[in-house]
Amino acid sequence: MTGDDRPIGVFDSGVGGLTVLRAIRERLPDEPTVYVGDLLHFPYGPRFQSEVRTFSFDIIRYLQSRDVKMVVIACNTATAAALNQAREVFDLPLIGVIGPGAQAAVESTRKGLVGVISTEGTALSQEYLHAIKELDPMVGVYQKACPELVEIVESGDADTPRAERALERDLAEIARMGADVLVLGCTHYPLLKPAIERVYPGAFQLVDSAQTTAGMVERRLDHARMRASDGAQPRHELLVTAVPDRFNEVADILFGEKVPEIREINLWD
Repeated sequence: MTGDDRPIGVFDSGVGGLTVLRAIRERLPDEPTVYVGDLLHFPYGPRFQSEVRTFSFDIIRYLQSRDVKMVVIACNTATAAALNQAREVFDLPLIGVIGPGAQAAVESTRKGLVGVISTEGTALSQEYLHAIKELDPMVGVYQKACPELVEIVESGDADTPRAERALERDLAEIARMGADVLVLGCTHYPLLKPAIERVYPGAFQLVDSAQTTAGMVERRLDHARMRASDGAQPRHELLVTAVPDRFNEVADILFGEKVPEIREINLWD
């Protein structure tokens, strides 16, 4: 049976979304992908939501021009700023990383207490709080912005004493409150899992939005009968809006292997 061999579009402000791309590729090996990292405007976390929304819409328009069958906003800050409005503007399936993470958190908590760590932009948006409360108003949510953790992951220090010191400090209040689930509300944070387990062994069930988002992508493709042909030889493109130092090095860390060849594109003249 022939399938829908158009690519899945994935974008993020930088390299963090590669953790989501990797999870999608592991779960759906036949699907072609086009990834856009908006390094020209990285990081999105400290920016105004209106600004992030504009960048996100421009990237979705570009991906639409590439005939993608679905767009995954692989960035918590961009999901918070743009997903709901984008659904009103664009006529193609759009998936963000917040909804799947919130759902997994609600399903996982036994104590009804969830911690969420994220960038400043995601924390200020309160989107995780709203998403979790919409699913179960009785679940308590404690949010904390942890901007230093992104820098730690990007510098290749996710599994080092430096990460452990930052996590000990950043997660202390969440642990003290007795949350049994910790949502890793930034696509860089899955790489901190080993360090979190060392600093707070067995304290939290970790919810990784990369895995939960990949599961949502699979369900949406199945529901819409949009899966690629079996045994297809999928093509993967990695595009960036600027090429900063160390991109390949950080990308390899997040992707877990050597990344495909990277090409620069110009979306904003």
